[in-house]
Amino acid sequence: MTDSDRALHRPALGDARWEGVECRPYKEDERALFKAITRQVLFSDPALQGELRYFEMAPGGFSTLERHEHMHGVMILRGHGQCLIGDTVREVAPHDLVTIPAWTWHQFRATREEPMGFLCMVNAERDKPQLPTEGDLAALRANPAVAAFLDIGTAEKV
Repeated sequence: MTDSDRALHRPALGDARWEGVECRPYKEDERALFKAITRQVLFSDPALQGELRYFEMAPGGFSTLERHEHMHGVMILRGHGQCLIGDTVREVAPHDLVTIPAWTWHQFRATREEPMGFLCMVNAERDKPQLPTEGDLAALRANPAVAAFLDIGTAEKV
């Protein structure tokens, strides 16, 4: 494949969609708790050795609480919400950058007032997510701010 064969322009269609990019379900893992979130793979080419994805949560939506061997680079594109990184809950807003180190518990949550969308850059080859055990959840809940963050999702199970 030549460089010109790889060249591609995908115009934006508005409302966080791009021409030729499929909007997919967030996950296909029934064990993972999440709500009102979709995934679009924007760039995925072996030459990049990484993948750039866009996730969109409806108001009140959230991603799965999980951790991985690989790290993530995230940029909030639109909306507001919170993210849990390890034992810290942070407010996030458009253009904020979030680094998620390897083996760090993480979860994103949109406010109830507006959708939240973010770009996520990861390794092309990566491990499967690890979900928390009851012991992991108990350790996370020892921090009152984390417990309050997690309780929002527990009260709104899918």
